[in-house]
Amino acid sequence: MANATLKVEGMSCGHCVSAVEKAVTGAGATGSVDLAAGKVTIQYDEKKVSLDAIKGAIEDQGYDVV
Repeated sequence: MANATLKVEGMSCGHCVSAVEKAVTGAGATGSVDLAAGKVTIQYDEKKVSLDAIKGAIEDQGYDVV
């Protein structure tokens, strides 16, 4: 399992947290959002999903991964 912490811009509420967590889960990873810090900590299996795919899933929800 690999770990990554991504800075995500555009999150401002509980709905945003839920949308980002669902995007991460939908991509095949697990994640925990820190709304105050604007970050999401992700655990994923590099053999099953790439970090770029996870980033893309978050961006598809309308958030910017920087």
